Amino acid sequence: MMKDFLTPLLAEASTWFVAVLVVAGLMGLTFLFLIGRFLNLWIQAFSSGAGVSMFNLIGMYLRKVDMRAITLAKIQLVKAKVKEISTNDLESHYLAGGNVIHVVNALIAADRAAIDLDWKKACAIDLAGRDIIDAVRTSVDPKVIDVPNPKLGKQTIDAVAKDGIQLKAKARVTVRTNIKQLIGGATEETIVARVGEGIVSAIGSADTHKQVLENPDRISKAVLAKGLDAGTAFEILSIDIADVDVGDNIGAKLQADQAEADKRRFQAEAEKRRAMAIALAAENKAKIEENRALVTLAEAEVPKAMAEAFRKGNLGIMDYYRMKNLQADTQMRETIGGGPSAGADGSAEKRG
Repeated sequence: MMKDFLTPLLAEASTWFVAVLVVAGLMGLTFLFLIGRFLNLWIQAFSSGAGVSMFNLIGMYLRKVDMRAITLAKIQLVKAKVKEISTNDLESHYLAGGNVIHVVNALIAADRAAIDLDWKKACAIDLAGRDIIDAVRTSVDPKVIDVPNPKLGKQTIDAVAKDGIQLKAKARVTVRTNIKQLIGGATEETIVARVGEGIVSAIGSADTHKQVLENPDRISKAVLAKGLDAGTAFEILSIDIADVDVGDNIGAKLQADQAEADKRRFQAEAEKRRAMAIALAAENKAKIEENRALVTLAEAEVPKAMAEAFRKGNLGIMDYYRMKNLQADTQMRETIGGGPSAGADGSAEKRG
């Protein structure tokens, strides 16, 4: 009886024991898996003296931070003996969207080159979208900028001297990064534009193009004296004129264009005066015809007046004949003298 009673209990206990062992085994495997993920990084950090604990790694995992990048960056800083930067600083920059490895490499390079670059400024430069590694590299190894930039399709800077001759110049500007003004400072395009403007001004102020060809360095000296790197992320070390070529005679072209424009203007004014003269002649001719019509109307009134004088007795028949004789005598004299009353063929114009 007792045996029959204990057999089910032992079977049930065995089942629970197996279940507990399975759960414990799963938990152990999970723990080993998690530990395995952190163990390698922790050993690397511990052996390097980076000071990254297992709790730091677990916290980074929970905060979704790239613990491998943070750990390797910390190891790099320790091995390079760069001033102390905590793991929390590295995590903060990562969570802000920065590139931790780039910033750490830039800090190490700056420290080796004795460049004053602290962690906060390096993070700010990286978050501003600038290539911090390239900035440090350019501070150590200056780079050359072509003016104008051939990539923009323009090969030379064209300017005209006071004598009207065009000069085509090319320049090379040697610059290095100004770390202090990298945040908010103008980029290479501003340097190219300012140097191009300075070259145009320097050539334009020369009395003759020969002065520029004889001393090209006067351009670089004039441009450097303007302090063109103010407000930019670079420091201009030198400006070298690579090439100066003679272009077109712009002054002569402008004079020719001006002469052609003056010619057209004078022709237009002459045409205007001719048209006004023609209009005035036509107007005078119309006035002459109008006056002739008035004379004809006045002459038509003479017979009427004479008839009225006859009726009233103010004019006798002898007076009429004497007037006709006088008119005939006057017409004859005008015909002989070629006066205004003579016709085109020399014969007198008959009146009355």
